[in-house]
Formats: sequence, structure tokens, C-alpha cells
Amino acid sequence: MKSDNKKDCCRFRAHPWHGIEIGERAPDVVMTFVEMVPTDTVKYEMDKMSGYLRLDRPQRYSNVVPALYGFIPRTLTGVRVAQLSMERTGMSGIRGDGDAMDICILTEKDISHGDILVRARPIGGFRMIDGNEADDKIIAVLESDAVYGEYDDIADCPQIAIERLKHYFLTYKDLPGEKRKVTIPEVYDREEALEVIRRSMEDYAKEFAG
Repeated sequence: MKSDNKKDCCRFRAHPWHGIEIGERAPDVVMTFVEMVPTDTVKYEMDKMSGYLRLDRPQRYSNVVPALYGFIPRTLTGVRVAQLSMERTGMSGIRGDGDAMDICILTEKDISHGDILVRARPIGGFRMIDGNEADDKIIAVLESDAVYGEYDDIADCPQIAIERLKHYFLTYKDLPGEKRKVTIPEVYDREEALEVIRRSMEDYAKEFAG
């Protein structure tokens, strides 16, 4: 039976982790799936099986993510990313958290909801360790953004913007009466961010090849 390609296309939704291309200019410019925006008071997270956003948890405290927050498709925080974390920090026993590479995108635009794709240009990142897991956060700017688009490196950002992002990631997993062991031993520049993304692309290819 001949299928109606137009109807089939309308029914199909690509999985945002596995079915979206990272982009031909990666890692210099990467396609990004946005899960959360600064107005969200609950934490949304991609369901790995379906690719749809699900409610992870309400934010227990008043902190909200101070930038667009999501992940880079077809990346994985795996063995190669974890190895780089150990090399740079001198720590041992670190493993990847098994998720796509997280990314925060700075923009002067008010974007009202997540579940969207945007192109972003990495300018740096946080070497974050959650327990014994590498959980890097790439910092990027929205491509062609009127304000942040001129930034080439994290050193160009206002210090307060970086401090707000650090505070969010150091506290957003805390629960009342329970404090998780999350540290950010290093804030790194654009070149290191590109290397982290390259390694996450290699980790993804190794894990999901074929």
C-alpha cells in the first residue's frame, strides 16, 4: 500500500536527543534543544524514552534558571568527557553522568517556553562534578543575539551573569534537609568548551553507533 508521505511526515516527531542534527558547524555553532526558560518555576526534563518533556520536580526554593537551559543533540557525557574532567582537576573515580551535554544560552530576548530548537555559539563552560559524576555545563550565546552575540569568550560576559549561573547549578538539586555534593572546580574558556563538546560527540558516537 502506498503511504501518504505528507500525512506520515505530520505524524512524525524526531527524538530531540537522537533525531536532531547537531549542525554542520559543530562544535563552533550547535543546535540546542531548550528544556527550560527563566520564567519556569518547575524543572522540566526530557524523557529519554519518548523525547517529550516531562515534569521532573517543582523548584523547592526561589532560584530559577537565569538563561535558556537544555542540551546538545547527539552528545553524551561519557568516558571521554569524564577523562578530561579527571585530567583537568586531578580527581579520580569520575564517570560521565550518561546524559546529553547540558548547555545554557544567554540572550537578551524574552523566550516564553521551552521545547524549542535554537542555534547557539559556545563561549565557555563550568567543569561541574555531581557526587562522582562529570556534569559539565556549556555556556553559549544565542547566535546573532543583539546583545550577547558579540561575545567570543566567557571572559567577555559580565561577572554577575556567571555568578548567577554558578549559584543556580550549585543549589538547584538541593532538597529541604538534604544538600547534594555538587562542585564547580573550574570555569573554562571557549577553546576548552569546544574540546568538551568534541569529546561528548565522540562519546555519543561510541555509545550509539549504528
